[in-house]
Amino acid sequence: MKSQLKELNDRLKKGEVSSSDLVKESFKKINDQDKKINSFISLMEEEAMQKAKEVDSKIENKEEISILAGIPCAIKDVICTKGVKTTAASRILENFVPPYDAEVVRKLRQNDAIMVGKTNLDEFAMGSSTEFSIKGPTHNPVDESLVPGGSSGGSVAAVAAGLVPYALGTDTGGSIRQPASFCGVVGLKPTYGRVSRYGVIPYASSFDQVSPVAKTVEDVAVVYEAIAGEDFKDGTTLSGKAPEIFPTIHDGVKGLRVGVPKEFLGEGIDKEVSNIIKTAIGKFQDAGAQIVDVSLPLTDVALAAYLILTRAEASTNLAKYDGVRFGLRVSGKSIEEMYKKTREVGFGIEVKRRIILGTFALSSGYADKYYRKAVAVRKEIANEYARTFEQVDVLVGPAAPETAFPIGSKTEDPLKMYASDVLTVPVNVAGVPAIVVPAGKVANVLPVGLQIIAAQGREDLCFRVGAAFEEINNQ
Repeated sequence: MKSQLKELNDRLKKGEVSSSDLVKESFKKINDQDKKINSFISLMEEEAMQKAKEVDSKIENKEEISILAGIPCAIKDVICTKGVKTTAASRILENFVPPYDAEVVRKLRQNDAIMVGKTNLDEFAMGSSTEFSIKGPTHNPVDESLVPGGSSGGSVAAVAAGLVPYALGTDTGGSIRQPASFCGVVGLKPTYGRVSRYGVIPYASSFDQVSPVAKTVEDVAVVYEAIAGEDFKDGTTLSGKAPEIFPTIHDGVKGLRVGVPKEFLGEGIDKEVSNIIKTAIGKFQDAGAQIVDVSLPLTDVALAAYLILTRAEASTNLAKYDGVRFGLRVSGKSIEEMYKKTREVGFGIEVKRRIILGTFALSSGYADKYYRKAVAVRKEIANEYARTFEQVDVLVGPAAPETAFPIGSKTEDPLKMYASDVLTVPVNVAGVPAIVVPAGKVANVLPVGLQIIAAQGREDLCFRVGAAFEEINNQ
């Protein structure tokens, strides 16, 4: 598919459209449509228009501009933006204004990208539906009675609805890939450490990863190349420059070994979703790829390990929100009472649930039984993926076991909600990259995403196979 970003960049440089025009158009769409979709928590109209004028001036003066210059984008409201509220969709941070930019925001600003607003999410990125937010639920642009997925549902819905050409979200256990599948767009979860987490409000630090979403594989690649790379402010980033994507993005799949894990198409996967993915696999074979049946037996325990580890990390990360240093404070007769009242009022039900579970998993007498065992399982899952990638170049399967579900249908049953991430979670546990591209639609309406997984550091293969499928599927 044609790159929307490259097309807009060409039009800007030729003077066919101005950055100011693009930004005004974006805000008009937001004003017209977002009352129903609810993808934004806050808008940055004054800053965006000022920045657009600066880019227009550069173009008029024949200065070189980056491919992202002057083009509107949106940022998940868990990524810090200097001088602009960053709430994490939580009451405890609803008035927090960061004094600095996240590294990914700094890089976008360096490229003269124009941020039009901060997008909705599940509180502290804890959720699979974007229903747990102080702003209320985000609706799927495909069908407003359905969830867009989560936790990056606001970013993904904004792109799917055409409000912005691209957006940034985060992916801790599928938070960009599952909504990309539900809304019919492209979303990438990079290798852990490939993109800086500096300035990203943490949920589970050893899993969180900033992730781009757009309508085409090439557009996601452009954004990924802009934000990837080592950052001394984040000691978990991978050393050295991130490998380039575009030299091989159109090399096709001929001769590649495409692995199909039997666990990804087994019990619990919707039959119509499975059929669409099987058709996609057939298209790879027709294009010259070698289809290899593989098995990832630990898939069955990946979700359990993930639930324990992420909740333990959440318990630790959210301990800082106590009403003392920043954020909401509810007064009490003692410090202890102030802590309790602040956290009771400030956190929503899902966040409280995860803090309690995480604290329990780390508590004396239970850490060995749960937390340390989950750490060991995580290592085994990473090893299982590494061994499998000795046999194949990529793995493919559905991104979610179902299509988008009705708003409110799973909020009272956390286990059903958590199961929505069963196919995305293993990727985060293993720390490998994966991209989701639209594969088809159930009943010609509800999108289904194809997930393409590669070995650590091989985003180039994710993009190469994703671009090939995009081309094959749109012929």
